[in-house]
Amino acid sequence: MTDPENSQGTPQICPTDPTTQALAVRGLTKSYGDATVVNNINLDIPKGAIYGIVGPNGAGKTTMLSMATGLLRPNKGTAWISGFNVWEEPNDAKRSMGLLADGLPIFDRLTGKELLTYVGALRELDEDIVDQRSEELLEALGLKEAAGKRVVDYSAGMTKKILLAQALIHNPKVLILDEPLEAVDPVSGRLIQQILKNFAQTGGTVVLSSHVMELVEGLCDHVAIINRGVVEIAGHVDEVRRGRSLTDVFVDAVGGAALQEGSLSWLGASEGHSEGQNQNEDRAE
Repeated sequence: MTDPENSQGTPQICPTDPTTQALAVRGLTKSYGDATVVNNINLDIPKGAIYGIVGPNGAGKTTMLSMATGLLRPNKGTAWISGFNVWEEPNDAKRSMGLLADGLPIFDRLTGKELLTYVGALRELDEDIVDQRSEELLEALGLKEAAGKRVVDYSAGMTKKILLAQALIHNPKVLILDEPLEAVDPVSGRLIQQILKNFAQTGGTVVLSSHVMELVEGLCDHVAIINRGVVEIAGHVDEVRRGRSLTDVFVDAVGGAALQEGSLSWLGASEGHSEGQNQNEDRAE
């Protein structure tokens, strides 16, 4: 586990062979002009883990995952997925992962069923297998009745679920999800969490980014807190928490502003009370 006191300016050292991990990055760095968004990150995600990546807005977690999955080329550094170098062996790396991330093209003029059929064909799956898996995924994710509806007409939550089905249809070894439960109703959210747990229990690895600490704490067995482009803390959830809530650890690691006493004191005060108070003050004068 990375000590937050030692992580600033000092890259985490990962002595393990990156090709033995589900996902590994070494020295991953991304800059835009003078601004360094990801600063020399090293991270190992073991096989079979449900690994949460958390951090405040602008911390670099999405950029790091984009580079780790080959969507964005780093200024320096390397990433491996299931032992395959993302940049030297891109086809093998892509076959090993399922990805749900913002910015990916969505063929939303297709129906839900057509989308899964198309993705299955791209993955070179047999037609019978695609049909079977599509039916099961649509049923499991509560999309069976919307299978013939165009994805462009789906709600935000339904779109998130069909994109998850798309990421799962080829049975990847590593599932990488950016905010997988965003805009998803609680019933569907619980179902998705069960799917992810089953996936990990049968040998798959889940990597997810989220702003919801309760989700990460309840679902993930490992977590990394990223802030200002570096890994502040990483390890097993229990080791990171050390008996505290993950929210408290997160706030301590990234820093948090407290509301000053007396600030916004006017909130909740009725206009009548304010006017009466002003009149009394005028009389006193």
